[in-house]
Amino acid sequence: MSEAVLLQVSGLGRDFDRGRVRALHDVSFGADRSQTVALVGPSGCGKSTLLSLVGLLDRPDRGRIEVAGVDLATVRRGPEFRARSVGFVFQFHHMVPTMTLQENVEAPMVALGVPRAERRERAAELLAQMGLGSRAGFLPTHVSGGERQRAAVARALVNRPALVLADEPTGNLDSVNGERVMALLVQHARSQQALLLVATHNPEIAAAMDRRIELRDGVLV
Repeated sequence: MSEAVLLQVSGLGRDFDRGRVRALHDVSFGADRSQTVALVGPSGCGKSTLLSLVGLLDRPDRGRIEVAGVDLATVRRGPEFRARSVGFVFQFHHMVPTMTLQENVEAPMVALGVPRAERRERAAELLAQMGLGSRAGFLPTHVSGGERQRAAVARALVNRPALVLADEPTGNLDSVNGERVMALLVQHARSQQALLLVATHNPEIAAAMDRRIELRDGVLV
């Protein structure tokens, strides 16, 4: 794998229901650092399954996934690997309701042992970039849906991951907040030489990415 290639997927397969449901079959592709990639296809085509496998939330039945030259099958400490190398943004923000936005954004850094002062500084800086500096001390239930999603993006990016996975990140947002979230994700990919992989049904988002990968019935089109 060349140094530019961050993600290499080879012959990937995943089945459910004791093999009766084929979610992914023989999927292979590579993607580079600083690249933005749209993962498209109809509902149920395997987009979310693929993101889960690449992000070590699930394990494949067949095939191989390498991130920055590391075969994910050899990773024994999945949570630590995810905290260090992978940022997730989901359609639903999954913020901890009893923690402030600041505390939610700081949480991924705890797993890596980042000192408290640095955690606070990095979280505050990202929240300010998201236009949430004045909302940092609020609980998620006391801010708007768009603000929660922007805070979720800050949380995903705070450890400066090399790989950012976004599953319909603008699905519950209005157009203004959706554009803002995507701009922040793309900016991170460019500035941190990271790879952004976005599963989306939105043709405008797909058209704005560097590449488009299409799945249909679990197969790469």
